Amino acid sequence: MTEPRIALLGVEKTYGAQRALAAVDFEVAAGEFVALVGASGSGKTTLLKTINGLIVPDGGEVRIDGRLVSGEPGHLLRRAIGYVFQEVGLFPHLTVAENIAITPRLLGWDKARMEARVDELLDLVALPREMGRRFPAALSGGQRQRVGVARALAAEPRIVLMDEPFGALDPLTRDALGEDYRALHERLGLSTVMVTHDMTEALLLADRIAVVAGGRLIAQGAPEDLARSDDPQVAELLAAPRRQAARLAQRLGTPA
Repeated sequence: MTEPRIALLGVEKTYGAQRALAAVDFEVAAGEFVALVGASGSGKTTLLKTINGLIVPDGGEVRIDGRLVSGEPGHLLRRAIGYVFQEVGLFPHLTVAENIAITPRLLGWDKARMEARVDELLDLVALPREMGRRFPAALSGGQRQRVGVARALAAEPRIVLMDEPFGALDPLTRDALGEDYRALHERLGLSTVMVTHDMTEALLLADRIAVVAGGRLIAQGAPEDLARSDDPQVAELLAAPRRQAARLAQRLGTPA
């Protein structure tokens, strides 16, 4: 049996009287794209951050390729896992190229290797190479998010974690960047875990969707499997895109 790339076993996390995660068992296979969905405060981001050690669970185990995350130095673990989030967090005083090369520089890569990797990544995320000389303030929101993806991929990670990565973008840019990232995921053979509030985005991009509610994993499966779930919370999440499509069709006077 193949070892999962990511495995959470009975993971628990509490903040005072609030239980953020309750005995969560969760696995991600090599090459799989999993979306975490659920209401605000359900525990999605807490679960995501236990994977790269940004949050230390109170109980249970987190393993990457069979190795305990708790046994790895946090900074080294996080350098080996790409992380993309909504605010992007580019350093304004660094150029695009310098932002992308942050992790390779920390890992001691030589200048020629870093420059080649930056060029490769700008090509990969469909940005012109000359953009590497610009500062983040000169970029659009979609361009900054593409730089964020490039930075996450800089040290050639096998795992990428994404926390509402496209939520602040306009609909056209969000749709295009989601499709482009999915293509990158497949091309590079990544294991991706993405937190999203957008059920349509989860349905279109993910191989598997995991539904989190009250700190528990209440359902998971391929989109077509979840569509047959009789859990009312799962049904409500899946109903949202259908309602939106029906309302849009009615407004535009087109068939649903």
